[in-house]
Amino acid sequence: MFVLLLKYIKPIEEVEKELEPHRAYLEKYYSLQKFICSGRQNPRVGGVILSNAENREEVEAIILEDPFYSKKIATYEIIEFTPTMHAEGFQQFISM
Repeated sequence: MFVLLLKYIKPIEEVEKELEPHRAYLEKYYSLQKFICSGRQNPRVGGVILSNAENREEVEAIILEDPFYSKKIATYEIIEFTPTMHAEGFQQFISM
């Protein structure tokens, strides 16, 4: 499992201009069951995506499709982890 941390490197006005294409990107990977949840950081300096991609190579390929990444609006930090404990009901995301 992966935590993807996005950090905006452009002004929020640039972020807003690419928000709809970024949302379409997110929807694609939700439909492919590669993303579990996502949202803005508070304060609004970037975002967070929880992904259950198969491996780091797949995550890196997925990131290349994000307009925030390709248009140099945000950088990504990839954190891989193995869930050892989880809330009831979360198991369905681990075994996808």
